[in-house]
Amino acid sequence: MISILCDGPRGRRVVLELIRDTLSEDMRRGLFELAYQADVAAGASVSRLTFTRAGETSPAMPPVPSLTEFAEAIRLAGPPRPDEEALANAVRVSVDVARYWQAADGDDLVAAVPVVADALAEIAVGLPESPAAAWWRRDRAIEQWAVEFDPGGDGAPFDAAPGAVRTWRERTNADEARARVDRPADPTASWSGEWWSHPSGAPHTTGALGSGVPAGIPYVEDGFGWTRAVAIPVRGAGRTYEIGGVDDWVHLCRAYPIEVTASRRHDWYRVTGRDGRWLLPDWSRVADDWDAVHLSGWGYLTAATREIVVDAEYSSVIGGWGPDETYWLSGKVREIDEPRVHWIADEQGGPWRRVD
Repeated sequence: MISILCDGPRGRRVVLELIRDTLSEDMRRGLFELAYQADVAAGASVSRLTFTRAGETSPAMPPVPSLTEFAEAIRLAGPPRPDEEALANAVRVSVDVARYWQAADGDDLVAAVPVVADALAEIAVGLPESPAAAWWRRDRAIEQWAVEFDPGGDGAPFDAAPGAVRTWRERTNADEARARVDRPADPTASWSGEWWSHPSGAPHTTGALGSGVPAGIPYVEDGFGWTRAVAIPVRGAGRTYEIGGVDDWVHLCRAYPIEVTASRRHDWYRVTGRDGRWLLPDWSRVADDWDAVHLSGWGYLTAATREIVVDAEYSSVIGGWGPDETYWLSGKVREIDEPRVHWIADEQGGPWRRVD
């Protein structure tokens, strides 16, 4: 059996992180070398240092395994059986290293090689059914939390921003028009801009993990290493569109299309290698039928950071979202009369603990 968890880069990275420490020392070193080579081949500028004592020559580099040998080591490691903490950390790493403005990092590139990806998928068959992964497939939870990082005091007032998606459409159309004039059609040109695909400006919330911490605190793409956060309790009403995988995103792009080829071409080429036309859902039109859009943990792990084929001409990318994240489109969300909760971490990446 093969797990579709590894159809997406984020899911593959979760499995790779879970089995990393179960590999032999030689194979862990081999993964480091393979990832280094992949980074260099992708055009990254990577420096490496080797320390030796005075009078000693540099030690010989250990042999680098072939990708086939590394895949076999993955199979020998066997299915991961993580507890909640280990799985949470693997997801955190996967979210943290997601990037859309340059090629994937070396570990992601190694995990994407078909022989390695197949091995990861084989050992991951039972992982989505583990108790620690139960939240991956849940729909939007009733209890939701908006998160503010590095808050001043108890944080800013919560804003339902009912008109945010209209502003988003105006800004997106203007950015696309400028990009058609200002930016070259060559996808390899050194240009960058907005790469995210969520309706920026609209309020966004998450449910809580089994540990009680809102998913939006540890799981943030392109974060800034925050160690303080305040969680604001909110409730929403109306209809929620559930994104549980690629097909759900494709439906949004087909039903409510807005073209973003000129403005996204260069960034999305770097992350997917595809040169073509690009679509996003027009969130202002989605809001005519849906009050919120929720990306489940499973939807994130299987569909984010990859090319999503919409039709013969267009593709799309889910970027900038977090797992279990909901964007509110019509303003039908409000802060409720319950205490805000402060969370802190002693170092970047957590673990996070509640401050009472």
